[in-house]
Amino acid sequence: MSEYLATSYRPDCEYVDGELRGRNVGEWLHARSLALMASWIGGHENEWNVIGCISLRVKTSSSRVRVPDLVVLRPRVQPDILTEPPLLVIEILSPGDSYWDLQERSRDYQAMGVETVWIVDPKTRSGRVCRGEEWIGAERLEVAGTPIYVELKELFARLDQSKG
Repeated sequence: MSEYLATSYRPDCEYVDGELRGRNVGEWLHARSLALMASWIGGHENEWNVIGCISLRVKTSSSRVRVPDLVVLRPRVQPDILTEPPLLVIEILSPGDSYWDLQERSRDYQAMGVETVWIVDPKTRSGRVCRGEEWIGAERLEVAGTPIYVELKELFARLDQSKG
């Protein structure tokens, strides 16, 4: 793992039990949805007292480093590799993502102590809040006990407007 942590990849990849795993990035729907979600979070950072980071390495265990699309953290000095659980992990689905991979990533985040994971599928215009084994579909994704939310209708309306 130390070699992986000392190396930069373009695009970054994940480290899972000694294996480098590529991430499905670069498609329009994924990239645009991620930009819109980051803008939504960024627009509320002061109000919610949080910061959002795109593609930050997250060490979920001693043998795994994941690179979620977006994490939401409390503002404080953060390491280059996150070892404490963020408030929220957001994954935007790409056409190449599989349900099995998504479940595995969500379990890794939850094992680390992340209480809420949002899964956003721009293709089906849907979202899910993952807490434990529950994957709850919703148009408004929230983080329980915080003011953090996203209105998916608004996000997807902006996505549709950007098609040109």
